[in-house]
Amino acid sequence: MKPNFRKPSTGFTLIELLLSMVITTIIISILVTVTVVSLDIWNRSRSELRASNQAKAMIEAMSADFESMVVRRGNDFQWLFAEFSPPDDGPNDNLSPNALNLIFFSAATDRYNGQIGEDADLGGDISNIGYQLIYKDPISDQDVDSYKTFVLYRKIIDPKPTFENTLGRVDLKTAFETFTGNPATAVGSVENFVCENVYQFTVKFHVDIVKNNQTISVGVNLENDQQFILTGQTITSPAINSQATVEEIAAGRLTAVEVSLTVLTDGAIKQMRGRKFTAGKLSEFIAENSYQYSKIISVPSY
Repeated sequence: MKPNFRKPSTGFTLIELLLSMVITTIIISILVTVTVVSLDIWNRSRSELRASNQAKAMIEAMSADFESMVVRRGNDFQWLFAEFSPPDDGPNDNLSPNALNLIFFSAATDRYNGQIGEDADLGGDISNIGYQLIYKDPISDQDVDSYKTFVLYRKIIDPKPTFENTLGRVDLKTAFETFTGNPATAVGSVENFVCENVYQFTVKFHVDIVKNNQTISVGVNLENDQQFILTGQTITSPAINSQATVEEIAAGRLTAVEVSLTVLTDGAIKQMRGRKFTAGKLSEFIAENSYQYSKIISVPSY
């Protein structure tokens, strides 16, 4: 009788297969988790870098303008006009709570598109400049909410039209709006685009005043339709609690401005288009999905 030799099995048992599937599932889950976390970190870093670059471009442009700001004393003409004026529209009615309409004069180096001393230069060095935050499509005039965002525009009027239309006026806002009142010269034209996703745009005006025979510096923030107006004779400004009266500020001198921007990520704008926030929840959402930038800029003596 021949012995019965059984050939050993070369396959996997059911338990081994199940065990390998479990291990593979765990490894894939870990890899997916690591990938999702890495993508989230990369997206956040990219959003922060993009917001940072936009804010840097905006603040650098504003710094150059304020550092060469022009004021002439001994007259009643307005040289700087600022008013609290946030956009009246926003994604899904989520409105910006703070923004300024800002107009002033400066010896801007990009007048005549930077062609100073060339044929395009029609003479003069004082340009009128306006900054305004508008909720609109930054690359067209289409009234489609899916393309709109908070856009900060910078409008520069070259010296010749500045001299003809806005320089030496006692009502700078009206003169500027008269010049920019048609599509070809509007502040919100595509060529005036500087920075998008700017949720808040504020300027604190630093004014030296004399109080109790001492010179002190006070900061003026605007709110609720308030205005700050600098003429060749005086400053029109709201009082600052007990720090300074209207009369003390009127006799003071503007020495610096503190520009502050709150820049949203692209993802935040998309979420705001699809969600309606209560006031408290919106503040929390903005704090988690925005980046703040500020800079104090000295202005020339006058």
